[in-house]
Amino acid sequence: MAKSLTTGTPAILILKFALPLLAGNLFQQIYNMADTLIVGRTLGVHVLASVGSTGSLMFLIIGFIQGMSSGFAIVTAQYFGARRLSDVRMSFCVSIILATLVGLILTTLSYTYADDILRLMRTPPEVIDGAYAYISTLYLGLGSFIMFNLLASTILALGDSKTPLFFLIIACIVNIALDFAFILWLGWGVAGASRATITAQSLSALLCAVYLVRRQPALLLRRKDWLRVTFRALVRSAKIGLPMGFQASIIAIGAIILQWALNSLGPISVASYAVAQKIDIVGTLPLMSFGLAMATYTGQNYGAGEIGRIRKGVRQCAAISLTFSVLAGAAVIVGGKYLIALFVGPDQPEVMANAQTYLTINGSLYWILALLFIFRYTLQGLGQSVVPTVAGIMELVMRALGALVLLQLYGFTGVCVSNPLAWIGSCLPLGIAYAISVRKLPAGVPGVR
Repeated sequence: MAKSLTTGTPAILILKFALPLLAGNLFQQIYNMADTLIVGRTLGVHVLASVGSTGSLMFLIIGFIQGMSSGFAIVTAQYFGARRLSDVRMSFCVSIILATLVGLILTTLSYTYADDILRLMRTPPEVIDGAYAYISTLYLGLGSFIMFNLLASTILALGDSKTPLFFLIIACIVNIALDFAFILWLGWGVAGASRATITAQSLSALLCAVYLVRRQPALLLRRKDWLRVTFRALVRSAKIGLPMGFQASIIAIGAIILQWALNSLGPISVASYAVAQKIDIVGTLPLMSFGLAMATYTGQNYGAGEIGRIRKGVRQCAAISLTFSVLAGAAVIVGGKYLIALFVGPDQPEVMANAQTYLTINGSLYWILALLFIFRYTLQGLGQSVVPTVAGIMELVMRALGALVLLQLYGFTGVCVSNPLAWIGSCLPLGIAYAISVRKLPAGVPGVR
């Protein structure tokens, strides 16, 4: 059910809100990890490289969808914090309209040019057919990703982080079962993994829709709510949601450049990076979850005019997230070799050695990423989009530097260093912008207008 984050101890509220987000993000990643694990252990390293070579392309689109949906939901969270329920429903209508238009455009463009982009990225010839089969199928099912992210983000905007978690758990179980059914029993190969993911994502979206209709009266849309949609309302949501989507896409472009460079090292390096990245994502999920919690927390408190609570929440959340970053970094460094072996088995020593190098370099610098997420999502919760976009560009530049320069000097190790470089390049402008922003918002400032 809906919950206000404008009263109570910030640290406790943020922690309670972030933990279901963490579990939800974990199950979301299990979707992808199940695909990778089952493909790697049943279809071989080259097919694993096919899936791995599409990771940055999928992030380009899914990252945009997630960022856009979160941006639309920030407007909803601000209205909810201000107790303007009619505007909450109107903003939900706006989100649906904008997401539908963007979804049609994304699906058409991504599916049409998937093969061209794979070739432009220098995808190795021996894996390109599998990569196209995997990514083109996912692109056809983008509507399910858009629907789920939009509905889940809206539920989160009302302070409910437990319900999306419950639906993700169900969908995750279905996804794993369908992976085995589609890949092993039906013999659909790598495309079967895509179809399993789309089916599971569609199920979680359907569950969210049913929940909103039956259990969330604050979002039960009526004809008059659609009639209240104005051009100004569309522009306001678009000015927050679309830049947040572009921020994720800018970051993804950096990942694509990195993948382009990585592909030149061959299938072993591609597979190594793919496996390490799956483990790395799980290690960073707590940090991302605290950042996401700050977006909703900040949005609601900004809408209520509780600026002092935002400052306090950032301080307390930073302490929690930095602690988690140290623990998560130690876990992936020490336990990395055992997790890597789950994907490829001990008979792939070069893959295991490369992947461990990645985890050691990245895991030791998770604390920078922890601060990056808090600053980025707090600024977004305030409705700011310019500085986070600039920070995304900095992240792109630094990651491209690592991919194009350090790879030539240090090979696979140079590619691994590019991620921490990107975090540093992004965190600096975000930290400075946050410090300036909170000083310009005195306690008691009026909420959203």
